[in-house]
Amino acid sequence: MRRPLFLATAVVLASMTAIAHAADTQPKSWQQGLSRTDLVRQDLGAADREVIQARVDFEPGVTSPKHAHPGVEVAYVISGTFEYQLEGRAPVILKAGDSLFIPAGVAHVASNVGKEKASELATYIVKKGEPLLILKP
Repeated sequence: MRRPLFLATAVVLASMTAIAHAADTQPKSWQQGLSRTDLVRQDLGAADREVIQARVDFEPGVTSPKHAHPGVEVAYVISGTFEYQLEGRAPVILKAGDSLFIPAGVAHVASNVGKEKASELATYIVKKGEPLLILKP
């Protein structure tokens, strides 16, 4: 009688472990795992340009939606490990202290590929009056 109970308990525990592991490996929603804190927004003195600087924090496993900006972006990795995929280029891995220039209008995604929260300092030089982020299909 003890052997069937032991086997049933082992099967239940193995199933629960597999479900928990699957939940841990599923990508997290960017809407809940990504946050942006605007730090600076300043007119550049040119008729149609401004600079925006923001801290962007990604929870582990979070990937941004595919998007572009109406101007250039310089991403500086504060902490963690990111994979950036710019349209038409091979993916690159960046760690704390690394920077990446993203040309105006180039669609891209950023993913936190590490096990800890990752943060970047994003500096945008963009056209005034346009949305900072344009989602791409």
